[in-house]
Amino acid sequence: MAPSRRVPGTVPHAAFHRSPRAPKEDNTVANQATWLTPQAFQRLTDELAHLQTEARAAIVRRIEAARSEGDLRENGGYHAAREEQAKNEARISQLKALLENAQVGEVPHDATIVAPGTVVTARIGERPSKFLIGSREAAGSTDLDVFSERSPLGAAICGASPGETRSYTAPSGREIAVAIEAVEPFSG
Repeated sequence: MAPSRRVPGTVPHAAFHRSPRAPKEDNTVANQATWLTPQAFQRLTDELAHLQTEARAAIVRRIEAARSEGDLRENGGYHAAREEQAKNEARISQLKALLENAQVGEVPHDATIVAPGTVVTARIGERPSKFLIGSREAAGSTDLDVFSERSPLGAAICGASPGETRSYTAPSGREIAVAIEAVEPFSG
């Protein structure tokens, strides 16, 4: 069953909103908000509805059919269906958490600064790179690398404009310079 909450229209990039059920003061990774476009939010809401209804029902039918074949200890079809059921339930849990904590906003159309929903062309160290600031869920099927705005790289460059150089500390402890060359809205 799809969540009853629907995102009314779209909001400007700077005016994100949080789900009313989202925790306000909890900073654990599981409860930090993820930026999503209204389109990505709708796509994930639809996926959740499908997994909770049609996909769940089809898996139950496969489990029942395999169960009717007899001995469950050596029934590969039964075990495969149960494994698929576990994966489906895990994805449902993941989507519920993501959607409950989502920040929904419109991609900035006049991208002049690095923000969630922008594609950044930069030199990371000496290596040229082009990537999306946001989440893999928002990116859909893009081939771009995706960095969260909460990642060390994302946190360091959010708010930067083309021509600026910022730096961040890599997990190895090394300080890495990032020269922002261009910023454009994501059109995925």
